Formats: sequence, C-alpha cells, structure tokens
Amino acid sequence: MTTPTTQAAIEDTIHSERLHHHMAIRWEKVIENDQVPARQASLRVRASIVGRVGLLLLSSGTGAWRVRDAMNIVARALQMTCSADIGFTSLTVTCFDGVESFTESLSLASSGVNTDKLTQLQDFVQRFASDYADQKPALIHQRLDAIKKEPGNYQPYQSGLAAGLACAGFIFLLGGGLIEMICCFVGAGLGQFTRKLLGKRHWTSVATTALGVAIACLAYFLSLRFWGLFLTNTSAHEAGYIGAMLFVIPGFPYITSILDITKNDMRSGLERLTFALTTIITATFIGWLLALSFDFKPQNFLPQGLSLYPLMALRLMASFAGVYGFSMMFNSKQKMAITAGLIGAVANTTRLELVDLVHCPPAAAAFIGALLAGLLASVVNRKLRYPRITLTVPSIVIMVPGLYIYRGVYNLGLNNVGTGAEWLTKALLIMLFLPFGLFVARFILDKRWRMVD
Repeated sequence: MTTPTTQAAIEDTIHSERLHHHMAIRWEKVIENDQVPARQASLRVRASIVGRVGLLLLSSGTGAWRVRDAMNIVARALQMTCSADIGFTSLTVTCFDGVESFTESLSLASSGVNTDKLTQLQDFVQRFASDYADQKPALIHQRLDAIKKEPGNYQPYQSGLAAGLACAGFIFLLGGGLIEMICCFVGAGLGQFTRKLLGKRHWTSVATTALGVAIACLAYFLSLRFWGLFLTNTSAHEAGYIGAMLFVIPGFPYITSILDITKNDMRSGLERLTFALTTIITATFIGWLLALSFDFKPQNFLPQGLSLYPLMALRLMASFAGVYGFSMMFNSKQKMAITAGLIGAVANTTRLELVDLVHCPPAAAAFIGALLAGLLASVVNRKLRYPRITLTVPSIVIMVPGLYIYRGVYNLGLNNVGTGAEWLTKALLIMLFLPFGLFVARFILDKRWRMVD
C-alpha cells in the first residue's frame, strides 16, 4: 500500500516530468535494495549498468562501434553477453546470462560532443573489470552520475573565443587576410557564444544552429562596416563572410556516420549522416538568406602575397589555431586540445602543400591529410591513451570544404544550377575522402577494426 508521503513524492516526480518531452530514467529505482556486488546482481541490474554506459557514450558523440565495444567489455566483466541495436540518440540492448535474457530500450533527448566525458568513460570501461565489477551497483551508478554531471571545461564566452580563433585560422587557410580574420573572429565568437547559451536552455539543434549562424553573419557584416570607416574598398573583403559560420560544421556526427557505415552499423550511420546534413543545410540556408540581405557575394579572396616558406609557416600556425579552437569547442582539456592542434597542423599543412606544390587533386590531398592525421593519432593514443576520435575529428574538421558547400548552395539559390552543382561535387568528393582516410589509418594499425565479428 502506498503511503501519503510516497504518493506525494510520486506525484512531484510526475509533475516535474511533464515539463520534459523525454522522461528521465530513475536509475536508483532499478538497483534499489540490491546490496550484492555487481557481478552477483540480478540480470536486470547488470543490464542497467551496460545500457547506461552505452547511453552516456552516445551522449558524448561517439560512434556505434565504440559504444558497442564498451558495452561488450562491461557485459563480459558482469558475466553476460549482450546484443545492441544502436542509433544516434537511442539504443536497444538485450543481455543474456545463460539462463534468462533482459531487453531494454533507452534514448536521449539530444546528442552533443564532449571529448572530456568520452575520455573519462573510456577510462571507466577499461578499469571496470578490476575496479568496479565487484562493487555494489549503487556505487557504480554513483560514479556514472558523477561523469554525467561533470561540468564543462569552458564557459560560453570561452567557447566563443575558441570558435573565433578556429574560424580566424580557417579563413586564413582558405585564402583570407587580416581583415577577414578579424571579422571572422568577432562573428564566429558571438555566434558560438549565442549557440552555447541557447544550448544551456535546451533549445533544439536546428534553432541553436540557425540563430548562432544568424548572429555570426550579422556580426561579420557590422564588423566589416566598421572597417569601412577606415578602408575605401570593403567589398573586397566580403568573401570572408563564409568563415564566420564555419564553427557549426558537424564534424563529429559526419565523420562517425561514415565510419559507422563502413562497419555495417547502418542505422547509426544513416541517422548521424541525416543530422549532419540537417545542420549543414540549416547553416548554409541562413547564411544564403542573410548574404542576399547584405548583398554579399562569395567572390575570390584577394591574393595573400606570401612566398612559399612564410606561407607554409603561417599555415602551420593557422592550422594549429583552427584545430585547437575546435578541440576546445568539443570540451577537450588543454593538453588534449594542444595535442590535437599539433596533429592537425602537420596533417592539414601537408594537405595544402600537396595541392600547391605537386598539384595533387584536392580530394586525393584530403585523403592523404586524413590518413596522416589518423596515423599520428594512433601513435599518440599508444602513449597518452586518448581516444583516437578525440584527436582525429578535430584534426580533420578544418579540412571540411565549408567554402565549397556554401558557394554551391549560394549558386543553387540563384538558379545557377551548373555552377552550384560543380561546387557541391567538389565538396562531396573531399567530404567522402576525409573519413575514408581515417578508416584506412585505423585499418592499418588496429587488428580489431579490420574484423566484422
């Protein structure tokens, strides 16, 4: 029989859940009164641990292969086998202990990118058999609670500064000069700051992307108008407008989508790819509408006027700045962000010099750059134990052809179908070869990655 106090608590919980479309899972209720070590707990309790580990990894932005691998490690330590069907924000897992089976379906309200949380979860999984499997289930869930509630490493204004730094480096690598870099820094910084504030209010990704890009583009326009007080030809710097919106590039969902597809995780891969394309379409559509309003045109940049070695040195610095900034946006701690920045500086500069010096096709150069980033990340992984994806994705996000994508959409919007299709075809080739380069690097150095079973 339910007591008045218990009934009141239940009613308060139901009332609070009405405020949220996705109801929170009360994990403490699942393991209530289970005081034995986790290995000896009921199947339902052990399955809850496996499922929650997978759900937290999904919330960190990693792909289905890593989620399944982590769940398998935990399941083996708890003397079970598990079979999982993994999507972008949901998973269904069935656990077997040789006598009975238990199935649960879990979902997230949304998925983001948090490389620091991903690193903590990897450490938790690797130490699970020795440090956690013989503890009480409640203590294990308390540790998972602590990881889940871990605050971000950076405040919104710091994330905005990181985005400004990344996009300033990005626009230099595309051919922009000092004026474009300054305007991009202001625009992307304010755009990412807005995006983070709206994210804290749990706004949808489409809304945060659209408003973040709108603020970034407006800030670039106003910044350029400010420079117009001192310069006579500000229209020559309008091309940098594209760089102000590049902070929304969905690097993690796009790269993991292709990697999932190569590993036959079609559900996760296609769902992630759909999310990435939705983000790209939203950003380019908003950018195109505002460009029409401002009468901005994505023309070519002015010549940078740099000789070979100064240009190469500046490309190294700009590539480092771009990757470092993106890594901070993904919540990487400083050591990880610097490591990713160094890998990205080498890989991206190599890609650009291949195009300039040996006239390598951009798509082939992108493949070589991504392959180099993957190989370097694998070597670093053996020393520092960072998850590869926390180093590789920031390293190649800066190689994503945001300029080509925007020019393609811009021309399609003006009914210049031939020109738009040409730009989009160039972008598609590069975007296909980037994750393929990472796949080959992993295939070479990771025996388990080569296998299907």
